Amino acid sequence: MRYCHFKKIQFSQNRIRRPVRIITGAPESGCRGIRILFYLLLTALLFPPGVTPGEVLQIDADQQIRFAEHYFSAGEYEKAVAEYERFIHFFPDDARVGQAMYQIGLAHFKAKKYQKAVDALMTLTDRIGQPGHQPASDTVYAACYLISACYEKMGTPGQSIVNLRNLIVVTDDPQVRDESHYRVGWIFLEAGEWENAMSAFGQIRQENQEKYRLKQLEAELNRIGEIPRKSPELAGALSIIPGAGYLYCGRYYDALTALILNGGLMIGAYKAFDNDNPALGSLAAIVGIGFYSGSIYGSVSSAHKYNQDSTRRFIDRLKQNTRIHLSAAPEKRGFILSFHYSF
Repeated sequence: MRYCHFKKIQFSQNRIRRPVRIITGAPESGCRGIRILFYLLLTALLFPPGVTPGEVLQIDADQQIRFAEHYFSAGEYEKAVAEYERFIHFFPDDARVGQAMYQIGLAHFKAKKYQKAVDALMTLTDRIGQPGHQPASDTVYAACYLISACYEKMGTPGQSIVNLRNLIVVTDDPQVRDESHYRVGWIFLEAGEWENAMSAFGQIRQENQEKYRLKQLEAELNRIGEIPRKSPELAGALSIIPGAGYLYCGRYYDALTALILNGGLMIGAYKAFDNDNPALGSLAAIVGIGFYSGSIYGSVSSAHKYNQDSTRRFIDRLKQNTRIHLSAAPEKRGFILSFHYSF
């Protein structure tokens, strides 16, 4: 803004008197330049390069779910969980919310965070049988099966069985009941509880017994008596002779080692006492008794381990020959038959 001041100047009498205008302050062009520079700086601060006023990035449900699936496919499960949760938060009415909840549990399962997987999947399974909820979908049933798998991974097969039996009680779908009985039966088989396994398989409806190959399974289970076994009692009794118990269990190297050590210590103790050296003889005898007792205990343990290994080989062959591999994925639920047979 300009400020104009008028001063009265005295002239000589011979000259004409007139007012003179003197301008003070900044020139108009200078003020305008400063204002323009200020506005430019303010614009640069408010809108950095690459951002224009009013520009908004919008992501729809399809883009968000694809982004979560990208991380899941890449094995970045923690990031996938975060993106699935973001999808559920911003698109709660989308039909794929249930699938996203299942994927969160599956991501935790693949990351070996089994308890977190159970907690996440419970949000789906808790709606089964509750009033006001829609009938359970394949996604909900898949969540139940994955929870059971988590319990098995955590070493609590009993809890896995309880979960499946609860599903059998609350579901109205006979196909789901049959599949759950089948899964329970295999958990018992994995534990070597043959009678409980057959009882579970016997709950499957007649029309589905062929689908689950129960005749082949029963034929294989009738061969349980053919599983080679070793008697722990006999192994312990044979160990009176150093190494004989190990030899009975097929552990030939351990048998030879036990024979040499125990035999050497016995002979050493005898020689020491025979040469009137009771101190050395007592020491050799004490050490020998320790090795001798350890040999007996080791032989009994070897018999138990032999039986466990034989049972495990039988179960593995049973799984390879007769087991139907069931997928827990909602879109892939069904039966994948294995026709490999070992002779």
